[in-house]
Amino acid sequence: MKRNNKLNKANSYRLSQEILRNKALTKGVNLIAPETIFLSKDTSFGKNVTVEPYVVFGPQVKIGDNSYIKSFSHLEGAKIEKNVVIGPYARLRKGTVLKENTKVGNFVETKKSIINKNSKVNHLSYLGDTLVGKNSNIGAGTITCNYDGIKKSKTTISDNVFIGSNSSLVAPVKIDKNSVVGAGSVITRNVKKKTLALTRSNQVEIKNYKKKK
Repeated sequence: MKRNNKLNKANSYRLSQEILRNKALTKGVNLIAPETIFLSKDTSFGKNVTVEPYVVFGPQVKIGDNSYIKSFSHLEGAKIEKNVVIGPYARLRKGTVLKENTKVGNFVETKKSIINKNSKVNHLSYLGDTLVGKNSNIGAGTITCNYDGIKKSKTTISDNVFIGSNSSLVAPVKIDKNSVVGAGSVITRNVKKKTLALTRSNQVEIKNYKKKK
């Protein structure tokens, strides 16, 4: 009996997915390998949207015109405006808003974050409780440290900011306009506009070094 119930549920789910996929295809959404793409009842697509194989849309996802979602991405509770590129292997969690002409690349996770026009988060990063301004670039391996074990705090990255790779931004913190954070930095204080912030240790070299046997 239990096995029959499971089979019935599985068949019902497959049927509902076929209906949702066909509905999207009828509206002009380009689903590549549609049998590998999973939709929610409230998934909303604009015009000229392409979705590569193995993408999952959780509840409350809205995709704007001319957007492109690459393989193995998972989206839920996210609003995507026009001309946005997502993935591959991106995870957009509830409260994510991607404004037009933004890019969220491979192995990037966002949660309760707004990324404004023409900004990019291309590789291996986590943005939680974060506001990113316009025309900013978030380098590979950047993390917003939004949780201190008790509460969540916000990070603000203003317009025209460049965050170097492998940086940690310890919230609450603000990086003001036209600033640069050097690669490998741990930023714990606000950064003023038009400044370079660095917390990198000096490189040490020991000449004629020999390994211990």
